[in-house]
Amino acid sequence: MDYMTLKEAAEKWGVTPRRVNYYCAGGRIPGAVKMAGVWLIPKNAEKPTDRRRKEFQHE
Repeated sequence: MDYMTLKEAAEKWGVTPRRVNYYCAGGRIPGAVKMAGVWLIPKNAEKPTDRRRKEFQHE
């Protein structure tokens, strides 16, 4: 499996590396593993939804 770094994921998703670190530490990115102190994120991983924002549903 191909992996990307925190920095690469941050650039791809338009967020900071720190935010990606929170996603990884919180178990919100399936397949992300920490190896030798570095998070490795699958290249095909989707950006988790931002729980800080409330999504409005229109009916």
